[in-house]
Amino acid sequence: MTTSYPYQHPRPARRSRKLVAILLVLVAILLVLVGIFGWKQYDYRFGSAIARSGAVNVPTGTSFGELSRMLVDSGYVRNGRKWMSYARAFDRDTVRPGHYALQKGETYRAALSAFSFGRQTPVRLTFNNIRTMDRLAGVVAKYIEADSATILQTLSDPAVIAETGLTRATFPSLFIPNTYEVYWTMTPREFVTRMQKEHDRFWNDDRRARAAELGYTPEQIATIASIVAEETNFRGEMTQVAGVYINRLRKGILLQADPTAKFAVGDPTIRRVLHKHLAFDSPYNTYKYAGLPPGPICVPPIAALDATLAYADRENRHDYYYFCAKSDFSGRHAFARTLPEHSRNAAAYAAELNRRGIR
Repeated sequence: MTTSYPYQHPRPARRSRKLVAILLVLVAILLVLVGIFGWKQYDYRFGSAIARSGAVNVPTGTSFGELSRMLVDSGYVRNGRKWMSYARAFDRDTVRPGHYALQKGETYRAALSAFSFGRQTPVRLTFNNIRTMDRLAGVVAKYIEADSATILQTLSDPAVIAETGLTRATFPSLFIPNTYEVYWTMTPREFVTRMQKEHDRFWNDDRRARAAELGYTPEQIATIASIVAEETNFRGEMTQVAGVYINRLRKGILLQADPTAKFAVGDPTIRRVLHKHLAFDSPYNTYKYAGLPPGPICVPPIAALDATLAYADRENRHDYYYFCAKSDFSGRHAFARTLPEHSRNAAAYAAELNRRGIR
């Protein structure tokens, strides 16, 4: 007996093989895509984006495209195409204004995230040897986004000054020359607020107690210190100079400080103070008006402030009422207790001025 089997058509088998082949291709494509995605993730997180170290300022309103072109043109970004691609792929194609330090070898992720989230690098703002608010505005403008005109406008604003509890004349006493870490995007108003905090930190209980012992407010100490700072660059003399002025104030004697006469006429470069300068009518001219001038004639440095406060210490007190520059032009001063002694010192200095032809 013969058993018959139905005919087996080969088409399903071929279809299965095709399906397997298609699946294998799809898997291969998927693996390639996963590999590409994985490589992009790895390169984004660990690949070197920044070619050289440096710092850039990103002004308010800068677009991501403008920033990217600047970074590429300046040689900071190694691969501009990757930079833009990663920024779009990882949603980092925004930028916030600020000062940013870039490190050679920094990754795409780190650099793009810094700009996108505004992770600024602080700047070190330093100011000293400041005579006027105009000068202060010019120095501060080197460290923050605002220009000097905008800063000066804030420093001259009566409302801003009033908020500090000071007057226009005493406002310079708010600023303590030092180095401060700030953000480049700090506004002029925020600068004043920061300086108020630094002023209050400087004028701690100990310094306020020493000022009170001398009989003065912090603003008055700053005024004396500003004259001291203009009189001498030698720290070892500062307390002596401050003491002379404090002694004269206590006796009701005119201060007769040359720097105040120079300030009154608006010319701190004067080398020889003449009678015409001493006769200039201004409340800052201590040859004409008794007591302290209305406010500091410069922003006094910490050294002058502390030297003035040091006169509260018993070991620093003296009975000098006069001083003048030494005739050797060393920059130091000859101190005197009596007017005749001072007159001899002043005559020697005047003779040397004449000999040198300084008029």
